[in-house]
Amino acid sequence: MSSRIAIAKSELVAQTLEREIRDGRIGHGDLLESEVGLMRRFAVSRNTVRKGLEQLSRQGLIATRTGIGSFVTYDGTTIDSNLGWTVALSHGAGAMETRLLRLDRGGSAHADERLGGVGDYLRLDRLRFCTVAGQGISLERSRLPWREGFQDLIGNGLTGGSLSRSLAGLGLATAKGQETASVLPALSEEDAAIMSRPAGAPMLRLERINRSADGSVLEHVDSILDPSRFGLRIEF
Repeated sequence: MSSRIAIAKSELVAQTLEREIRDGRIGHGDLLESEVGLMRRFAVSRNTVRKGLEQLSRQGLIATRTGIGSFVTYDGTTIDSNLGWTVALSHGAGAMETRLLRLDRGGSAHADERLGGVGDYLRLDRLRFCTVAGQGISLERSRLPWREGFQDLIGNGLTGGSLSRSLAGLGLATAKGQETASVLPALSEEDAAIMSRPAGAPMLRLERINRSADGSVLEHVDSILDPSRFGLRIEF
């Protein structure tokens, strides 16, 4: 029960600050309150504040500088890819929209190959699309080993369109994971049609496995990304 409470509190910190950033109440380049200030504001521990800030950083909304604080990097066009270390390197022009392509229950041969034959998954496919360019920016296929409560997600949809928020509502969160980047030398005809791009175009491919605190697999994600907009950032 204590882990669920901690998750809920860090989610509250992240969601509240995310709303303020996206609404423009905290502008691009602004410095967030200090960790101590946020601890007082939300009545939470420093560790909880840091977890909330880490979530915002993964979404590309803020950047943290040691000894200085966290700055807002969201400028109104950042793609909320929620892809771990993946960040949008250039936003380009045009409005972005997210299209839900699939939210159902079923099998996945590719996920089975990576996870050792789970067999039964919550399947979520999403396309990020630039309406001006008329092309897909990212195609993400998430496969989550089936758990109690997932049927409600299929029936009611994702909370606020966010998978992480929906999982938090079930007491689930990623504690650790592994992500692999590679080059997809040629976009398949099927995926090219979905993304409105020429078949055979080279793309960036990312595969990620997210695990819960108990080590169980929470999610397998296979993503195809426009290499002109995405890259890898590693802090060390």
